[in-house]
Amino acid sequence: MPSFSQLIAPTRHATACRHQATLTHAFERSGRGLHTGRRGRVRISPALPGHGIVFRRWMPDGRFNDIPARWDLQVKQPACTALGKDGVLIRTVEHLLATLSALRIDNALVETDVEELPIFDGSAVPWCQGIAGVGRIEQGEPVRCLRVLRRVSVADRHRSLSIEPAENFAVSAHIELCHLGAFDWAGPILPETFPGDIAPARSFGRFIRVMAGRCYGFVTRKPLLQGCGPRSAALLFRNRVIGGLRMPDETVRHRVLDIVGDFALIGHPIEGRIVATHTCHDLNHALIAALMHDRTAWELV
Repeated sequence: MPSFSQLIAPTRHATACRHQATLTHAFERSGRGLHTGRRGRVRISPALPGHGIVFRRWMPDGRFNDIPARWDLQVKQPACTALGKDGVLIRTVEHLLATLSALRIDNALVETDVEELPIFDGSAVPWCQGIAGVGRIEQGEPVRCLRVLRRVSVADRHRSLSIEPAENFAVSAHIELCHLGAFDWAGPILPETFPGDIAPARSFGRFIRVMAGRCYGFVTRKPLLQGCGPRSAALLFRNRVIGGLRMPDETVRHRVLDIVGDFALIGHPIEGRIVATHTCHDLNHALIAALMHDRTAWELV
């Protein structure tokens, strides 16, 4: 299986001077959802230039609904990123979107027969493996990048998030966890390093809170954490992680994974640096909306 350093030659400008790309062939993955707990199948297929990333949800009666991966179609849901259109929902899309964005897949059709994409082990590694297994192909059409022109920021109590001008797409993230301490990660988001540095970082949460959430969801019959457990997330218990960490700073790296996935909803590669302190999906979406509504803060190049 080729590495992405072989599939994509490194360039000085990570987001500039390239063509749109898609998959060379389709691939499939299946698994249970983090919140619904339901098993579903996902097929990711090549798409034409200009198509973008589009989710197609097949309904039980044979009909389907297409939902483009766009920031203005984001629907607020607990502990995930969800998209909705015409009353149809598709949730927990952030890990797949992060992988497609980081590995420079601009056009793809994502078909599924359930409301929620699989969580797998809580990481984006299965998505990386699927894309690496089929490869990518450039399509001739140029990519237009969103270049950040000035700093835009949002905050909510102890949480803060900003984006500022930069030559490439980069993230600087910080979190502090009770009993575990402070964690920091900073660097560019590159196809050569994403599969090894960011993709393996799993979703995480406090064991007691997760179990309480599962009980609440079960009693109220709401899709909340019904598929969450030690096999699908890194569960924190006091000053340790059940089963151990994959890397000492795995938790903050997962925050970076979520940031990359959420900002993929902008629909263009980004030339800008994100600075995050205790961010979450809601704050990510708030900054995206603030940026996109401020037409003086960015340009397409």
